[in-house]
Amino acid sequence: MGDLNIRKLNNKKEKAHYIHHLINDIEALEMMIDKGMIEESPIRIGAEQEFCLVNKNFLPDNNAMAVLKAINDHHFTTEIGNYNLEANLDPIELKGNCFSELHTQLDKLLNKAKAVASKMGTKIILTGILPSLTLDSITEDKMTPIKRYKVLNEAVKKTRKQDFSIHIRGADELNLLHDSVMLEGCNTSFQMHLQINPKTFIDSYNWAQAISGPILSVCANSPILFGKELWSETRIALFTQSVDTRANSFLLNEKQSRVSFGNDWQTGSITDIFKDNISRFRSFISTDFMRDSLEMVQNNETPKLSALNLHNGTVYPWNRVCYGTGNGNPHLRIENRYIPSGPTTRDEIANMALWVGAMLGQPKAYKNIHEKWDFKDVKTNFFNAARYGMAAQFYWNGKYVSSLDLVQNELLPMAYRGLYSVGISPKDAEYYLGIIENRITSLNGAEWLTRNYRHLKTTHNRYEAMQILTAKLYEKQEKGYPVSTWNRLKTNTDSPFKDSRTVKHIMNTDIFSVDKNDSVELVLHIMKWKNIHHMPVIDAHRKIIGIISWTDIKDCLNNAEVLHGSVKKIMNTNIVSITENKPIEEAKRLMKTHNISCLPVIKYDKLNGLITLKDFDEC
Repeated sequence: MGDLNIRKLNNKKEKAHYIHHLINDIEALEMMIDKGMIEESPIRIGAEQEFCLVNKNFLPDNNAMAVLKAINDHHFTTEIGNYNLEANLDPIELKGNCFSELHTQLDKLLNKAKAVASKMGTKIILTGILPSLTLDSITEDKMTPIKRYKVLNEAVKKTRKQDFSIHIRGADELNLLHDSVMLEGCNTSFQMHLQINPKTFIDSYNWAQAISGPILSVCANSPILFGKELWSETRIALFTQSVDTRANSFLLNEKQSRVSFGNDWQTGSITDIFKDNISRFRSFISTDFMRDSLEMVQNNETPKLSALNLHNGTVYPWNRVCYGTGNGNPHLRIENRYIPSGPTTRDEIANMALWVGAMLGQPKAYKNIHEKWDFKDVKTNFFNAARYGMAAQFYWNGKYVSSLDLVQNELLPMAYRGLYSVGISPKDAEYYLGIIENRITSLNGAEWLTRNYRHLKTTHNRYEAMQILTAKLYEKQEKGYPVSTWNRLKTNTDSPFKDSRTVKHIMNTDIFSVDKNDSVELVLHIMKWKNIHHMPVIDAHRKIIGIISWTDIKDCLNNAEVLHGSVKKIMNTNIVSITENKPIEEAKRLMKTHNISCLPVIKYDKLNGLITLKDFDEC
């Protein structure tokens, strides 16, 4: 979709024209398969590397367009967030030292981007979800200023007709209403492509589904979103909800999300997968079509199937079927979309070697897997992996088995056999699969991020911990060693951001608040029980309408009439507040000028935190 000049489908004539080309593309693909035009060999692999841009404070740097222009390389393209870019690797034949060759190309491209970005004060980070992301990072003004993203955003919003409701529960819980598809910009992946023989495509696709859970469990690298610990691979839950065109009132029916693992095994032909997507998901964008694909096939020419690829680009199964052309030859491939970016390029290529090897090493006992296993077990395995990472337990071949045992005893030997079967050099196979072996007995990216984030929060505010974690991730990443070798952060990790701290770095967000109709007696006891000296009064929309201090309430201890009365009678409604991005010195000045000891922090007109004089002593 990135190379197409897309536009919204605005009227019946445009829709009819697009559908005509879409149907023709399906018929053309069927004809190419029947005529044996689809390339069967050699097998090729490829990848897409998404990455984050951050500034000196390790916060998102919204300069992707400037960096892209300066890179000036066709391998690079934009993403929806203006703090993300993508590098597309050249396809390479699956043989010999192809994984180390792909690794070399990946490092070369990233080094080129790093050199350009550094001149702009920007750093590059590989991670599934950037730990330092905040809600300010996903506003529409942070969207890459290119027409196709605006069109996609408007089309999805028009189809949905309501805000996106995000609910993810892990160790913490995220409840969020958002008004655009920019939440998709939080997700950064390493998308892997494997060319598949059309004669065995359906069985290969079902096998790709079957192994998704255990593969994901060892590759998880996205446990933190907006400072909350959620799933080991939070991208799976977030992406599903962030581009969901279904309105909430219809979620009880059988409609499927555009981001999905699927509902059942594939049992028909390759084109049946595309037909199912077209039947389930309506097209809402189009482009210009130069030639009729059906006529091209009839003339023994290779069409690009632009309409089909455009529609396919708006449907996001975690294992996606793709049609493409290379050197004039049409081919089919599976795009693995569930693997996160990072933590290092070594880890990413190791992930790819594991997946490709397991795909090719499918034992005879697991052929026609759709006739032997229940799809719901496979789907459950996938979401268990996303939630729990390497702590997941899977239902595999009729029994429960841990992630470690399954990967160590089945998938790794399978991957070795698969790689050797296509002539991968022992050096490549042993090096990259060895990285996976070391990881499953130590830690993956999700575990490293989670453990160190918890450690940092014992001595730092949440926002500062998010930044420090991102900075330390960058330091480790730049050394290039696989995540399995990374040590825990030291107990005395200092903050490098003291000179640039703002209100959000020192405010307290664990706030007890009351309603104006609550009794003074209740407020008094909450303040005594929790040893707090200030209590905000908020309305049903979390807007602050008053403040009660211990000074206001302590004289009521022996006044039964006041104690049994409501908060609104004694609260102070003369409120001075500040926003979270203001300098700490401004907060100090406000409190001194107004002779107050508590300063509410407001975000989007709602109470977001509190600062007291004690907070200045600790900063």
